Amino acid sequence: MNAYDVIALGEPLIEVATGEPFAHGVPATLGVSGDVVNAAAAAAAAGARVAIIARVATGELGDAVVAHIRELGIDDALVQRVRGQQGVYLLHSDPSGQRQFSYARAGSVGSTLSPADLDADTLAAAGAVLASGITTALSPSAHDTVLAAARLTSRFVYDPNFRPRLTTSAAAAAALTEVAPLASLLTPSAPAETGALLGTGDPTEAIVRLRELGAGAVAVTCGDRGVHVSCGTRPDRFQPAVPAPAVIDQTGAGDVFAGTVTARLALGDSLDDAVRLGAAAASLAVGGQGGTGFIAGLQEVRTHAGAA
Repeated sequence: MNAYDVIALGEPLIEVATGEPFAHGVPATLGVSGDVVNAAAAAAAAGARVAIIARVATGELGDAVVAHIRELGIDDALVQRVRGQQGVYLLHSDPSGQRQFSYARAGSVGSTLSPADLDADTLAAAGAVLASGITTALSPSAHDTVLAAARLTSRFVYDPNFRPRLTTSAAAAAALTEVAPLASLLTPSAPAETGALLGTGDPTEAIVRLRELGAGAVAVTCGDRGVHVSCGTRPDRFQPAVPAPAVIDQTGAGDVFAGTVTARLALGDSLDDAVRLGAAAASLAVGGQGGTGFIAGLQEVRTHAGAA
């Protein structure tokens, strides 16, 4: 049995990124992304031994997904190859954060993720398990897989990652309510996400509501303003943002934050230290194009956090 520091579960995707709004003849770059890949890559870069639980299609597109997962330092031993459609999404973004998404993932092999894909001993031995609301929104079986994984691990981290194109705010809020009592840490963003799921854009109010739902700790990310952190009975704290050296594409910044924090917690850091490194890693990540365009190593992240 392998002992992983972090196990992430979700759907790896083929990413088709354009430099212009979608239209005929617009050039595009093919990549591999998806929230689970972005977060797992960040966790691996932060020093953790990481595996992904996922279903990936057989064929050339699936081969490209698995090859990139390995290049990122992620163990693919828990990835299943399944005949069917590989999930794809198209992305156009600009440095200001405006993004245009189009998904081709309905009925994909990734959406068929099932609790039967989980090995109880492997999850119990992991330092942490990370999942997001994107996975709970994929299908009823994927939703059940997230809840099952949360019950099988001693440290479960959940990023709500609300996507209106995948689910409704009511369904995402219901999933968050189910997951919160099982979560060691929740990492929602404010104001838009907390507004949609909790009815408040105020980070402090969001923390109160999530702690009342049973979350062990909460880190509410507020973009370039910083992170509000609550844990145990200690007073809530605020981690200022780490200024980004360059802003090219904000895709995946939240995933990088969640992956880095999860890795550092699994490796023994305090929540405050993990959040500080997560904020620094995310601020570096926006300097690359695409979800895994720039995943900085731990030493670079530490230096960046220290300089800030």
